[in-house]
Amino acid sequence: MDLHYTEIVPWGRSFDEYRDMFGLSQEELSLKIVGVGDGPASFNSQMYQRGTPIISIDPIYRYSVQELRARIKATYDDVIAQTRANQDKFVWTHIASVDELAKRRMQAMNQFCEDFECGKRQGRYVDAALPNLPFPDRQFDLALSSHFLFLYSGNRDLEFHLQSIRELLRVAEEVRIFPLVDFNSEPSPFLLPVLAALEADNVICSVEGVPYHFQKTGNEMLRLKHQSGGILHGT
Repeated sequence: MDLHYTEIVPWGRSFDEYRDMFGLSQEELSLKIVGVGDGPASFNSQMYQRGTPIISIDPIYRYSVQELRARIKATYDDVIAQTRANQDKFVWTHIASVDELAKRRMQAMNQFCEDFECGKRQGRYVDAALPNLPFPDRQFDLALSSHFLFLYSGNRDLEFHLQSIRELLRVAEEVRIFPLVDFNSEPSPFLLPVLAALEADNVICSVEGVPYHFQKTGNEMLRLKHQSGGILHGT
């Protein structure tokens, strides 16, 4: 059986998962970061608690917390059922079972919901979507895209991926994207065309292994940098 979603589902991951998915060092966690398509992840909330607030963007942030909780509830059972039916596609080491996964995801999403209204007032949660972001050029040191680009290869075409990644490079000095496979742990058909197009744009591209490993083949991220240099550290 294959995993299949006709639309993007709200599914939240934690600070520890973001750190491992993107190979973030302690120093990098203090940079100006934008999380793109963060959904109901708790990364923003936990970064705020650490004293290093970031900005998260997602079109679901236009809704109220009550509407978001309802959407999470409406899709939760289907996501867990599909995961349970496709357990062979995952590595059950750091997460021991589907039940533990469900518990961890709900903890992250509940933490997001508890923080959402406050974070929205503070400008930490912004209603926006790729491929058009409401930020000036190079506003951020680092843009992170988790479980959207490449994962939804069946829902978004190559042109969308190229436009979106070029937009991420417009607003940030460095871009990191995870994972590089689709829901069924198959390599995205868009990865090689994207790499070829970006290298023609003189973008420095590298595929790198990361500590996070849940999908069987999903333990690599794409790191993109401008030719002018690496991350600009905030002051």
